[in-house]
Order: sequence, then structure tokens, then C-alpha cells
Amino acid sequence: MRLEEEIKRRRTFGIISHPDAGKTTLTEKLLLFGGAIQEAGAVKSNKIKKGATSDFMEIERQRGISVATSVLAFNYHNKKINILDTPGHKDFAEDTFRTLTAVDSVIVVIDVAKGVEEQTEKLVEVCRMRNIPMIVFINKLDREGKDAFDLLDEVEQKLNLKVTPLSFPIGMGYDFKGIYNVWEKNINLFSGDSKKNIEETIAFDDVTNPDLDKIIGEKSAKDLRENLELVYEVYPDFNREEYLKGDLQPVFFGSALNNFGVRELLDCFVDIAPTPLPKKAEERLVDPNEKEFSGFVFKIHANMDPKHRDRLAFIKIVSGTFERNTPYLHVRNNKKLKFSSPNAFFAEKKEIVDISYAGDIVGLHDTGNFKIGDTLTQGEALNFKGVPSFSPEHFRYINNADPMKAKQLDKGISQLMDEGVAQLFTLEMNNRKIIGTVGALQYEVIQYRLEHEYGAKCTYENLPVHKACWVEPKDANSEEFKEFKRVKQKFLAKDKQGQLVFLADSSFSIQMTQQKYPNVILHFVSEYK
Repeated sequence: MRLEEEIKRRRTFGIISHPDAGKTTLTEKLLLFGGAIQEAGAVKSNKIKKGATSDFMEIERQRGISVATSVLAFNYHNKKINILDTPGHKDFAEDTFRTLTAVDSVIVVIDVAKGVEEQTEKLVEVCRMRNIPMIVFINKLDREGKDAFDLLDEVEQKLNLKVTPLSFPIGMGYDFKGIYNVWEKNINLFSGDSKKNIEETIAFDDVTNPDLDKIIGEKSAKDLRENLELVYEVYPDFNREEYLKGDLQPVFFGSALNNFGVRELLDCFVDIAPTPLPKKAEERLVDPNEKEFSGFVFKIHANMDPKHRDRLAFIKIVSGTFERNTPYLHVRNNKKLKFSSPNAFFAEKKEIVDISYAGDIVGLHDTGNFKIGDTLTQGEALNFKGVPSFSPEHFRYINNADPMKAKQLDKGISQLMDEGVAQLFTLEMNNRKIIGTVGALQYEVIQYRLEHEYGAKCTYENLPVHKACWVEPKDANSEEFKEFKRVKQKFLAKDKQGQLVFLADSSFSIQMTQQKYPNVILHFVSEYK
């Protein structure tokens, strides 16, 4: 019984948005309401006074952006909430896509002035492919922005969602008076000076009450009544079944920086969000309530603590319980491993835990056993479908800038690639290393981390590659494949798993290769097996 109760208490979700919509600020405020931290460090104009709790890498503090997904947990209303704060920056999209394999639901943050931006569209598309339940939070209402109804239309049209507002703003920007909570039928008034404190709400079950005019002014009260009439007429009532199937998305308004509308979001989220969901493995569907433990690695982070060269593998528990010092099967290596100090993340602190339940995220110290997508179980051979590697968009040779530090450079590159920061290709011809990334900013992150974490310096050289294609010959011994390898030898490389990759310099050359060697199949995704 205990297992089922514990699993029912869990809510594991990710926060996604375009950079700068206020995702990290919202994460902090959720922790503040959950009582996990006492004071939030606002990330403003990149001059960070007390860096945001969830951004622990030096480069994030300098730039004011999140470049790695962080994991935070807190208790609220007797529910255990696990938040995965993802990077919004499109150069780090792969990290975000992978994180979406580990969440049961998502909160999408949208900036009131900018509306729906391209990165939001991409991420929401991935969520829709998987039918992940989504809640939309429209942020920064203390600034001038688009009209609430226009925003709701934009969310419906651009993101192809069906929305229903569960809170509604009273005014905006300069005239922002507060929020009417449709879900609980009460009003939360905005004083504008409480960045760190939590405001009281005033209950109004009846909007026609004349006292409302005294409190927020006649004009605002009239506008609110008209707007709410429209809301009730135009938008469907909230239906939890539809939300859980991914067919209906509740919308909340607020200002995370001013703690506004965040509590409404959290209270409703705790009520409606899904408990841990079953997950599809290649072999079968795994239910969270099964007694046997299973889980998978969705992220690896090296050097979380620069003083200790440690690597943490983040594991999402899919079923059963994970216990300390118990041997579990590492399916890919077919080897039993046990962990003496599994970490759970409570706000900014890591704690060693004895037992974790389905839905939780555990950090395991790793000496190099894990790769992204690896499965751990109590003995059954399960493989969870991960997120494959896509072909990178940028390619550069990486050169060693300090011959005395060749070993450090190799170790650094190897560990960062295991982490999934970028992809490594080694040319067959001369063993030169090529790094492929989704975004150009990754190269700076890699250079910075190699120097500060491994003491190695590197330089880059541009390389005109259009796409990396994974090569699968129908017959590895055929003359055709031998000729392909001979003719294309300058462009052939191996990826980190030792799979053969053809680095094509243009889409034309891909076309020509496909025509000339019909039995050599080219894939644009690494997980083709």
C-alpha cells in the first residue's frame, strides 16, 4: 500500500519556454511557495546579485541563462513535486528534448509582451507528439503587453492548442490590479511592492458584489465583469480527462518576478497534474505501480562540484522503488551495480536518500558506466525508448592548444560528450576529432568547461559539413559498400558509439550518394536500429 500512496503523491514536471520568458524565475518562486528557499535571487540584466538557485554553472551566472537542465524538488500540500528546469536557449535544445522523456507533464511559460516565440513552438510540438499534459502560464503581467484575449487566440493558433483560462488578469502593466482566480473563484490583489512576500487573497464568490467597485475601482470592475462573461461563453469548461490526454490546456496569468499568480498556478497544478505515468519500453509497457524497480538515464552532468571530479547520472524512476546499496542490473553492460550514495535534490541542496519512488529523479555518482538512455532494472532486460541524436547543425575540428595537456583534453572531451553536450566524430582517415553541435553557443560552453574543469585549452577550425548521416549498408561485404568507403573515405567518421557516419558537404552530395549507392542506406537520426 505504501508504494501506491507514495507514487500518488509524486508530480514530476518540466518548465519550458523561449529564453527570457521567465522560466528560471518561475522555478524559484515555486520553490519559495513550497518553502524550500527563503529568498529568491532574481535574474536581472545579467548582473546577478545572488544567482538564481537553479543555475549552478559558472557560465550560466555570467550570462544569466540556463544551459543545463537542473532538477529541484520540494513538498507542498503533502505532495512531492519534482521540477526539471530546462534551458530555453535553442542552442541547448537537445538537452531539453531529452528532459521531456523524463517528465509527466509540462508548464509552458509565455511572455505577455512577446507572445508565442519560435522556441516555444518547437518545444510544444515535441510535447504534442507525446501527448504530454500542458499548463500555460502567461508571465510578466506587471509590464505592458498584448491583450489577454489576443494572447489566448495566439496560443490556440500558433501552438495548435485548445485552451481554457483558469485565471484572468484585472488590467495590465501600469493598470495591473490583480488576478481573478476562475478555478477557485477569488481575487488576488496586486500591491506591486512585494517581490519577496506572499500576498493574501480576498475571496469574492460573486463578481456582481458592489464592494468589488470600491476595492479595484469602477472601471476595472466593469471590465472584469465583461471579460469574465466572455470567458465563460467562449472557452470550454475545464475537464481533467481532456487535460490528461493532452487535448485541453488550462491557462494562468501572473508575474513570477512579483510572486503574482504563482500560488494559483501551484494550487491548481497540485490538484490536476498527473501522477507518474506508465512508460513504453521496447519490450512492453511499464507501469509505475509495479513492485520491481526500473529507471533510465536521461542526463549526465560532469563536475557538478568543481572541487571533486564527479559525474552524476540523472535517473528517472519509472516503476517500483530505488533503494540505497541494493544491486541493480545495468542492462546495456549486463552488469550489477550498487550505489552507496544516491542523491536527491531538495531546492539547492543535494541529500543522500535511502529510498526513492517511481516519478522521482535520483542522481547517481558515475565513474563512466552510464550513457544517456541506459536502463537500470531489478533484473529484467528492458530498454526505454530515449531521444535519439539528431544530426548536428554546426561542425568544427577541435585542436589541442597546449601539447602538454593532451590527456586532459581527451578526458574532458570524452566526459562532456557522454553528457550529451555535443556529438563527437572521429575521422577514419587521420583520427582528427570533429565536434558537432545544435547551436554555435555550445562551442563556447565546451571551450570554457574544458579550460575551467579539466585545465585543457582548445581551438576550433571551421569545417564545411552540411549534415551527418549514419550509414547502414544492406550488405557490409558487397563490392558496392567497399567502393562507397573508398570513394568517400575523406568524409567518413565514427561517432562515439563506433557507428559509421558520412559527413556530407551538401544536400546535393547526399542525393548523388543515394542514387549511386542504393544499397547503402543513410539515416539522419542515430537511433535507426
